[in-house]
Amino acid sequence: MDKYRIAVIVGSLRKDSINRQLARALEGMAPQDFLLTQVRIDDLPLYNQDDEAEPADAVRRLKTEVARAQGVLFITPEYNRSVPGVLKNAIDHASRPYGQSVWAGKPAGVIGVSTGAPGTCMAQQHLRNVLAYLDMPTLGQPEAFIQAREGTFTEDGQIGEASRQFVQGWLDKYAAWVRRFAQL
Repeated sequence: MDKYRIAVIVGSLRKDSINRQLARALEGMAPQDFLLTQVRIDDLPLYNQDDEAEPADAVRRLKTEVARAQGVLFITPEYNRSVPGVLKNAIDHASRPYGQSVWAGKPAGVIGVSTGAPGTCMAQQHLRNVLAYLDMPTLGQPEAFIQAREGTFTEDGQIGEASRQFVQGWLDKYAAWVRRFAQL
């Protein structure tokens, strides 16, 4: 049976990132016909238009992995009320050269977790603006601004009981969104 391949872009480089932890937990919660795979962005050079004709191997890899996916899941922390620079850098690389964006038409989901009460809401708002420009149909509802507090994750890294039903509901809505727009 074919599976929907979902490119998971985590906007944090930190090994112990709670957003990376969320990504790993979502992999185990995905429907059986979905395969969520994290895409590496930590080795991308800073975007420079001068390099578009001969992109670095890491840039080619990013573009290939996104192009092969039927959807993209962005899991972003919030840095200074916006998206992390490393995430924006990855987005910029895969959107260029102009007219050759690998993002276009890919159904997107946006989620994030933060220790702060707003739970990445400003980063998600900014990211949604960028994704609209990139012609990515993006799941609008439900929004998922998750606050990391005691019980959000279990000791083994799964979603805790208090948040599990909400997160599963969000993931199920995203899966339906992908099925609506993507083809196997």
